[in-house]
Amino acid sequence: MGRRGKREFVQVLRLLETFSHQEVHWAVQDALRLGAISFDAVKHLLLCRIEGRPPRLDLDLYPYLPHVTVKTTSTTDYMALLPGRAA
Repeated sequence: MGRRGKREFVQVLRLLETFSHQEVHWAVQDALRLGAISFDAVKHLLLCRIEGRPPRLDLDLYPYLPHVTVKTTSTTDYMALLPGRAA
């Protein structure tokens, strides 16, 4: 994200001026898990956790975030995990 990414990183660090290290840590972890890595997303997740409300992240508002496609896995694919078995 270049220069903008550095600016957002500093904004996330500045959350430590108001919130505890643990609260910011949880929000960053949630953001990484969701793939919503902007300052706005981190702050939103942080406030939602503190206020006890569910996050409402509309990823259409973050067009620069990568979109994820999750495929359904066939149960037979797990047979490759057993010793001596191939898929």
